Amino acid sequence: MAGLYIHVPFCEKRCIYCDFYSNTDQSYKTPYLKALIREMSLRKDYLKSESLKTLYFGGGTPSQLTYTELSSLFGAISQHYDLTKCEEITLEANPDDMTPEYIALLRRLPINRISMGVQSFLDDDLAFLNRRHTSKQAIDAVHQCQDSGFTNLSIDLIYGLPGQTLQRWEMILDAAITLDVPHISAYHIIYEEGTRLWKMVHSGTVKPVDEETSVALYEMLTQKLSAAGFLHYEISNFAKPGFESRHNSSYWTGEKYLGLGPSAHSFDGECRDWNVASLPKYIKGIESGKPEMGHEELNATEQYNEAVFTGLRTLHGVNLSQLRMKFGDAMYLYCMEQAKPSIDAGLLIVDGDKMRLSHKAVFISDSIMSDLMKVD
Repeated sequence: MAGLYIHVPFCEKRCIYCDFYSNTDQSYKTPYLKALIREMSLRKDYLKSESLKTLYFGGGTPSQLTYTELSSLFGAISQHYDLTKCEEITLEANPDDMTPEYIALLRRLPINRISMGVQSFLDDDLAFLNRRHTSKQAIDAVHQCQDSGFTNLSIDLIYGLPGQTLQRWEMILDAAITLDVPHISAYHIIYEEGTRLWKMVHSGTVKPVDEETSVALYEMLTQKLSAAGFLHYEISNFAKPGFESRHNSSYWTGEKYLGLGPSAHSFDGECRDWNVASLPKYIKGIESGKPEMGHEELNATEQYNEAVFTGLRTLHGVNLSQLRMKFGDAMYLYCMEQAKPSIDAGLLIVDGDKMRLSHKAVFISDSIMSDLMKVD
């Protein structure tokens, strides 16, 4: 079974930290939807008739699509892909889009999971980030989803904002826990080059929090969510038992997936493809029957690197037996030799045939993973 990702690139306005491909020009929506449905037909054989295990509408802001538009997409998906065994269908949403009327319409569709971009429960944070909603709107949206029958809800939070204190982060976490949602994703803010936030840092308008504060914020995150019954199953993701994101987990376990829409990525187990990150170019390519795409074939070393990187992001870590079986004794021995300094320092933990990051290694995980990588 495989995953299907659909990128909906429309946003009413851009957040200052976001570097995902999006567009605020709504006039592209109709030609985009037409191209997206045509792409389904053009690439229907990519998954080799495998049934879909998960379907994920990401963005951008998928909740910018109307019920009619989403309904037409589901009709087209069903024509080309087998949804009968699909376990999880997620829609990313902004809180201010989630009116009672819109939520009631979503309940008519096969969507069974909502992932809401809350980011903070403090209004000054939301204003700084250029979010469209208020804290009250976010809380109301979650309650309205719950009241309508959506039980599989996730909220996104951002921490490490300039000037953020432990007290303010604790207020946000307490508000999130009180909502009784079964999944929380929490990401440390990143200053991606080209974003408004990156420009603010380089102009001296804002100053990032120091590393000591970042570590303390993360420790508070893990401790409070653990105490509230959440399983820390991936570096940035926490879930009540049984509510782990099945779609995102497939990325970390190397399952096949097809990505549709501008900038969307696909993976067939050996090769990676990605659509052009431009609505006009995407639409033009689809209309011509020749989508503008990038392509990369992963050799054995690249597949090993990816297996180590994705494995170490998860609670379970890298399965060393599977690593040895797939890549051979030489690559396995290389991995263990490179890992030894981190194991000795307590940064990597080997438990049976699994190797995972220790709690104190999270903020230097990139360097640990890099040490295990192999260059041809």
